[in-house]
Amino acid sequence: MPPVKEYPFYLKSTVVLFGLILLVYVFAQLADVMIPLAFAAFIAILLNPVSNWLERHKVPKIVAIGLAMLMGAIFLAGLFYFLSTQIIQFGDSLPTLKVKFAQIFASFKEWVAATFNYSIQKQDQMIKDAMDNSQALVGRTLGNVLSTFGLLFVLPVYVFLILFYKTLILNFFFEVFSEENSKKVAEVLKETKSAIQSYIQGLLIEMLIVAIMNSVALILLGVKYGILIGVIGAILNLLPYIGGIIAIALPVLMATVTKDGYSTQLGVIIAYIVIQFIDNNILVPRIVSSKVQINALVSIVVVLLGNMLWGLSGMFLSIPFIAVLKIIFDRIEDLKPWGKLLGDTVPTRRKGPGWSRTRKKAVLPDE
Repeated sequence: MPPVKEYPFYLKSTVVLFGLILLVYVFAQLADVMIPLAFAAFIAILLNPVSNWLERHKVPKIVAIGLAMLMGAIFLAGLFYFLSTQIIQFGDSLPTLKVKFAQIFASFKEWVAATFNYSIQKQDQMIKDAMDNSQALVGRTLGNVLSTFGLLFVLPVYVFLILFYKTLILNFFFEVFSEENSKKVAEVLKETKSAIQSYIQGLLIEMLIVAIMNSVALILLGVKYGILIGVIGAILNLLPYIGGIIAIALPVLMATVTKDGYSTQLGVIIAYIVIQFIDNNILVPRIVSSKVQINALVSIVVVLLGNMLWGLSGMFLSIPFIAVLKIIFDRIEDLKPWGKLLGDTVPTRRKGPGWSRTRKKAVLPDE
């Protein structure tokens, strides 16, 4: 057998870089197809245990898939109905809130003018310029929101077909790799399915608990529409770190508009800090799957990259996607360093000169 030719590192890294650029370009160009497929794949994995359970109880496959999807649809419909009732109440008070907000904003501009000697006219011009520059951003955001709602029409079809053809899809993964790798492929598929199911189920439970804690805290503090803002904050909490900042800003803004003084705002900040502490140190480690532990740096970067690639949808898909990549990296010997880089396990010892992959430890000069 002829020896395998080793290419220099700079050549291999260049090929990998161009491959990644091409992959990102294809994903960006095919966003309208890839986004609903990605959401459908995650939802299908989540509904798969329900469908399998019904099939084991002699329910025909098509009926079992339909019933599993119906249960998911009822859950989502109940959630949207609850939120819509809260939004209607919020809409009724919107004119009053706009007047109060305008008064507070005018007082703030006067304070800036008196404190920093920056005239109200210059402030208005600066705000106008900022609004003009942000029109494109607002347009993209609205476009992302509309495209996300557009998923509701195509998602059920994709979910049904993925569940119907799941055996065909799984067989493809086994057949596309050589037979000696079939055991490793089976392990990757099993771990990926288990991790995604545990991750999504854990997120839903975590979101419910955080929503209850947010709502109770805001109601006790007397913040108007505490239930609506608390639920929105729990949904935003699905976005690591970035969502938590926005979730705190919403009730603080509402308290500023509807209440005098600053004691309520301080109470909101303290309550949310306590809730975030409970969430990060108790709920996430115990409820969200331990198989999906991505470090903070990678989480923030991936969420921002997901927003650049697929907008709002990309932000929500980024963490499950990178978790799947970590599972794959951890199962392939040459990619294990990348899996460790994505994880949150911090080594207690730094590898240095003399480290050997076969020895699995650093051999320091004085050893």
